[in-house]
Amino acid sequence: MTAELVLTDVRAGYGGVEVLHGVSLVVPALGVTALLGRNGAGKTTLLGTLAGLVPVRSGRVTWGGRDLEGWGVRARAQAGLLLVPERQGVFPDLTVRENLELFARGPAEQARRDEALAAFPVLAERLEQRAGSMSGGEQQVLALSRALVQRPRLLLVDELSSGLAPRIAAQLFEVVAELARTCTVVLVEQYEDDALRLAEVVYVLDRGDVVFAGEPGELAGQGV
Repeated sequence: MTAELVLTDVRAGYGGVEVLHGVSLVVPALGVTALLGRNGAGKTTLLGTLAGLVPVRSGRVTWGGRDLEGWGVRARAQAGLLLVPERQGVFPDLTVRENLELFARGPAEQARRDEALAAFPVLAERLEQRAGSMSGGEQQVLALSRALVQRPRLLLVDELSSGLAPRIAAQLFEVVAELARTCTVVLVEQYEDDALRLAEVVYVLDRGDVVFAGEPGELAGQGV
């Protein structure tokens, strides 16, 4: 197994509150690694730490063998490390078209934008609509479509299916599975069955600590 991302004894949090208490994990290159756990387990904080939004207090994060200490959010994004947050993953005052075209400057990106519009007709129908006026689920569709256009190297996805109709959620999971053929995906998901179906590796967090690490088959049926 080739490691894409390695966390070693990482502690992180907000203000005076430590949320991650020495987290260590290894994310293999390509495929999906799932992060599971109850609300408040630290999953979103972990993604924020990887994206550069939450500072590391101690420990080490390496990506592709490079230490990420000192890398800001923009530098990570420019290198291909992208975060699709739960909600709030779009520019609300821009139209759907403008959200997509921000990242579709070249012919390859424009082709992927067209693929996204074909996969999600709701976006094609609302190109001139302000993104912030769409439902939360539709904004999730747009946020993932923007990631698809950018072709990330490491994609962090937080609660992909939150607030979505099952049919739309299923479409998004198909897109994630396709993306995972060419990039590494770290997926936080509230629906255990969907995460286990997609993932090759699973970590379970509880109160900021890793309490399980292994393959999906080892966890299936145990609950989180």
